[in-house]
Amino acid sequence: MDFSIALPTFLITLREGVEAALVVGIVLALLNKAGQSRLNFWVYAGVVVGILVSALTGVLFSWLIPTVGRINPQYSNVVEPWLEATFCVIAIAMLSWMLIWMTKQARFMKASVEGAVNQALESGSNGSWGIFSLILIAVVREGFETVLFIAANFQQGLMPGIGALAGLATATFIGVLIFKWGIKINIRQFFQVMGVLLILIVAGLVVTTLKNIDEGLANLALSSVSENLCFYYEHFTQVHSCILGPMVWNTDQILPERHFPGIIFKSLFGYRDHLYLLQAVGYVAFLLSIGGLYFRSLGVGEAGKKKKVIS
Repeated sequence: MDFSIALPTFLITLREGVEAALVVGIVLALLNKAGQSRLNFWVYAGVVVGILVSALTGVLFSWLIPTVGRINPQYSNVVEPWLEATFCVIAIAMLSWMLIWMTKQARFMKASVEGAVNQALESGSNGSWGIFSLILIAVVREGFETVLFIAANFQQGLMPGIGALAGLATATFIGVLIFKWGIKINIRQFFQVMGVLLILIVAGLVVTTLKNIDEGLANLALSSVSENLCFYYEHFTQVHSCILGPMVWNTDQILPERHFPGIIFKSLFGYRDHLYLLQAVGYVAFLLSIGGLYFRSLGVGEAGKKKKVIS
């Protein structure tokens, strides 16, 4: 078993899981403070149902890709790369948007959760449903991102799912450390480090997406006996691509991506031992654009803090 394949989903689930654990911990603390511990059941129910919904969504997505491919086996090698590419694009968009948006909203998280809990408690008999909905949405929102990432990498088997379970367990443990045992953890620094790792992981997903699109077009060109679909067609050899352009490097003999430590670099940083021009451009463009937005969002938080201190 190659456990390195589980690393990306472990890290993504760990980050998203800690975020959800913070919401759960804040809600439980507020309910205890308000003398409404009887509603704790609805908090735990929201967590359980949220995890089940996320897991079922993941199973559905993982089942969908090979099933669609089997509808017409003749074109399965054409359909599957395009479905994978579609899930990859959705996962890239969701993970990037949530990373930047949540970074900007992080400093308002406690106040936002407190407002939602107070509103739920003021609603009287519907308070339990309000608490349940708050937790359910928080868990499903974080779980959906992991599910999309696993669906985009469904060919890697069960290992991404195992990584997600390990990340969830670790996030739960961190939540217990913070709220049950009162251990101080630098949450801000944790999210910053995880954010950088997440950007690198998603940048690797950009490389995979381009590879899937290239494979889909190449298979479509072969099945329709039309070379015109490929902008960079060279008899579909191992060395040349369909639309990705010339090979930038070939480090297969020096640092193969299927063996340690290359497989770790591939899982965490998007490394490929065969990298083509368009993949390299896409990787760098993603880091400059989304990475730049992420670090600017961190800067906004710092600027806001300094302004508050000065005033």
